[in-house]
Amino acid sequence: MIDRSNAVIIGKVKIFDPESGEIFVDKYNQIHYENMSRSLAESLANRNTGYIYEMAFGNGGSTVDATGVITYLPPNTVNQNADLYNQTYAKIVDDNSAANPDPSRNYLTVVHIPGRVYTDIVVTCLLDYGEPSDQQAFDNSTNFNGEYVFDEIGLKTWQGQDLPLRLVTHVIFHPVQKSLNRQIQIEYTVRIQTLTNLSAA
Repeated sequence: MIDRSNAVIIGKVKIFDPESGEIFVDKYNQIHYENMSRSLAESLANRNTGYIYEMAFGNGGSTVDATGVITYLPPNTVNQNADLYNQTYAKIVDDNSAANPDPSRNYLTVVHIPGRVYTDIVVTCLLDYGEPSDQQAFDNSTNFNGEYVFDEIGLKTWQGQDLPLRLVTHVIFHPVQKSLNRQIQIEYTVRIQTLTNLSAA
């Protein structure tokens, strides 16, 4: 018997205001399969690398013309050194890291239902009222290229001290401004699913 199981990884991102409940973005993302495969292998082999460490934010994933039409760039899911188009902010979401200043609100959760062939990693990240520290006061910017008018998010995994983080997911969406007058929370779910199909050889 040869086990012909297929592993499928699906990512979904929800961005919302935790105070009002308003949802800004709710969509699926793209997986960087080469980098994800390396990270999963390193984690399973107990190499102290490969685990999700950071959520990165950027403003280079789309352009808005004078009439308000949005053009989206494709997610970066090719090349080992792939990255966000223009990263402008990041938060550590590894709640086991001493470098995470607020692990109670920026953390990872593993969710599994017994008997199911999938397991979810839920990455929770909160951009509080006062962060980033140099943000604008109100969410009324007309500059869609503003540093904290985000239109792309990626999850990055740890490769080791003094080594760059590895991009494993990337999502592009319409611009969402982070400003002093509101919180923004992100729930980024990565589902690892096995589709079992056993056959004799």
